[in-house]
Amino acid sequence: MHELLYDAFGIPPFVPPIDDTTGSSSNYGPDEKTKKFFSLLKEAERELYPGCSKFSTLSFIVRLLHIKTLSGWTDKSFTMLLELLKEAFPEGDTLPKSFYATRVLLKDLSLDYHKVDACPKDCSLYWKDTADRDNCIVCHHPRYKQFEKEEIETKKKQKQIPHKIVRYFPLIPSLQRLFMTSETDSLMKWHAAGRTNDRKMRHPADTPVWKHYDNLYPDFACEPRNVRLGLASDGFNPFKSMSTSYSVWPVILTPYNLPPWLCMKQPYMFLTLLIDGPNGLGDKIDTYLRLVVDELKLLWEIGVDTYDAERNQMFRMRALFLWTMNDFPALAMLSGWSTKGALACPPCNVQTRHRYLRNSRKMCYMGHRRWLSMDHKF
Repeated sequence: MHELLYDAFGIPPFVPPIDDTTGSSSNYGPDEKTKKFFSLLKEAERELYPGCSKFSTLSFIVRLLHIKTLSGWTDKSFTMLLELLKEAFPEGDTLPKSFYATRVLLKDLSLDYHKVDACPKDCSLYWKDTADRDNCIVCHHPRYKQFEKEEIETKKKQKQIPHKIVRYFPLIPSLQRLFMTSETDSLMKWHAAGRTNDRKMRHPADTPVWKHYDNLYPDFACEPRNVRLGLASDGFNPFKSMSTSYSVWPVILTPYNLPPWLCMKQPYMFLTLLIDGPNGLGDKIDTYLRLVVDELKLLWEIGVDTYDAERNQMFRMRALFLWTMNDFPALAMLSGWSTKGALACPPCNVQTRHRYLRNSRKMCYMGHRRWLSMDHKF
């Protein structure tokens, strides 16, 4: 767990840039938000105590939080442990004073996530304009769990429990981290500076889709630091036993600016949504994708100010969404196209050869692929 921040975002250690404001450009050097991040990171990566080379303050805190999660410690017990460790260590002033202070530190380093309440029927999210509602705007289902009458008095003082929660990991801070170090900053421009353009497909930048968007939006393509993204999602049962009814859907976004030997590696695949529940989502996954779509719209229409470590200046980072990656059943949920009916093949549409088997009550596509061309997409 050495230097969690770089483990989490898959970037190597870096030296914070020198605060030099002598440049002629107005956006030279990091902005105040980036300077605050560097100072917090430098403070969190101090030695746990003098002479300790195995743990930094940040890595030690994360190890404690990991044990807390696995063991089910309460927030109060975690605070008591921190107080004991501060007394036991030679210089315990590097540790936070409480669990709340620990959460604040991780939040300032953008290592936190947001819990967004959702309707148990997957109708809507309690987000932005509906964040203060107590019932679903679509089906009017209560937002919080209801208790029996005899338990109402005892539950009044307790925090209300929502029926369903989706965990949302913001994408923008993850992309900004890639430009905050000179190593990954240069790699994010590889598709424009390091790629060999010999009309052979070795990278997503060689695909017709990438080139089509470059021709369609030349103002976006002229900035090599703008990010191209792909989305992948699929559901699985976390309990291994298929008899247990439960479903988890992670939504992952991948930046394709990186070289081909890195762009599909795990450290650069950013988890943005974690949707879990007793039932499958179906086409109602669109309700939760709104959280990702809001960020993608911001990155496309306006962009965000990001620090470029290699050039030591701020720039406006924008992003373009290229495609989704999923299997055929997940395609039906993400696109809304039925992959089980008579027109299951999206490219063939009405030309799909199908036959309904009455006894098995299933649709059969016998002989359909016999007439497909070699470049068929599915």
